[in-house]
Amino acid sequence: MSSTDPSPGEGTAQGINAPDLQVFVFALFFIFGGITSLNDVIIPKLKELFTLNYTQAMLVQFCFFTAYLLIGIPGAKLVKKLGYMRGAVAGLLTMMVGCLLFIPASQNATYGLFLFALFVLASGVVIVQVVANPLISLLGKPETAHSRLTFAQAFNSLGTWVFPLVGAGLILGSLQNVKAEQLSGPALDAYRSAETTAIVHTYLGLAVALVIVAGVVWLFRNRLKGERHEASTGLAGFDLLKRSRFGFGALCIFLYVGAEVSIGSLIINYLALERVLGQPESVVGWMVAFYWGGAMVGRFIGSLLMYLRVSPGKLLAFVAVGAIVLIAISANSSGNLAAYSLLAIGLMNSIMFPTIFSLACEKLGGRAADGSGIINIAIFGGAVVPLATGALADATGSLGLALILPAICYAIIAGFGYYARRPYDGPVAG
Repeated sequence: MSSTDPSPGEGTAQGINAPDLQVFVFALFFIFGGITSLNDVIIPKLKELFTLNYTQAMLVQFCFFTAYLLIGIPGAKLVKKLGYMRGAVAGLLTMMVGCLLFIPASQNATYGLFLFALFVLASGVVIVQVVANPLISLLGKPETAHSRLTFAQAFNSLGTWVFPLVGAGLILGSLQNVKAEQLSGPALDAYRSAETTAIVHTYLGLAVALVIVAGVVWLFRNRLKGERHEASTGLAGFDLLKRSRFGFGALCIFLYVGAEVSIGSLIINYLALERVLGQPESVVGWMVAFYWGGAMVGRFIGSLLMYLRVSPGKLLAFVAVGAIVLIAISANSSGNLAAYSLLAIGLMNSIMFPTIFSLACEKLGGRAADGSGIINIAIFGGAVVPLATGALADATGSLGLALILPAICYAIIAGFGYYARRPYDGPVAG
């Protein structure tokens, strides 16, 4: 992604030398990555408490990622109006409100209220992400933008590794021997309210942390002197889809997020299958951290490889094919092999988002905020593909067979990697 993104006025040709701001952007990646991955822990919890099938349980991801569809463009406009730093504060405070909404959701023991709280939380995540992706590309030399974004995404993966580890203990660890399906009436309501208290406490802690981070970012609100953005109206940014490289890349963001979220959402239930590990969700729940931990390690490795000038497109194609192979192994095996081959897909996922993003957004120039908004809309794939995967699992009675949908997504992504294996030589968007 070019350093001519919507940017501060001075120093844009060579990027902006602001190491202190890079640290804060890394922190933003850590926060929104970790909060997103907590959905993988909440899903099995809510699935049991509200006796849901896989399709109904995947409404967690549907409501969360629908925010990307609805807030992507307004979020980009908000960032243009407020600027990067103030926009980040607005996003963080919106996330805080979403966390606080878990309180009435628990008190009323209503699944729909949990879904609404997740939507509000995700709306804040979208705004923060609209800020973080182009800003990290701006804060440095243009020729190292691919590597820098991948490195920043490694902090995103650090969050997705840490949060489920802690969340599994706080949220899943409270599951009792009694099951919601054994109760009814007031007893069921009381059980749900008591068990969702663990979720509330977790998100209250996050709300406090978000307020603190927002306060720190506010102190740096004037750090980017002379910041300028191109004005836009209406559905600005959709015209960028006419650029074949950007359009193909946006599709692959849709498919990648859908595949990654589908697998992450089902991992705990998949590992609990008798064919795989045959242990309760509360016992194997922590293992989802291996999935996200692999993505973290892979992003550091991928950042180094691309810094050493390995073709981002070829590397993308390679890991996408690797993900397909691992899905095939897991779906056709059992025990530890089935478990760890699926978890290892996290390593393959590692470079996909930042690489697709930066390849698609090459030479967007002053349209980078618009492009980032469209990319954030494409993250709506995290709502659609998991819901379809859950429906396929319910229809076939097989989580292994349902993995064919993520495999198809990875196949198309491999095609994009080959297509974008060379630097974009077209005109700068304007």
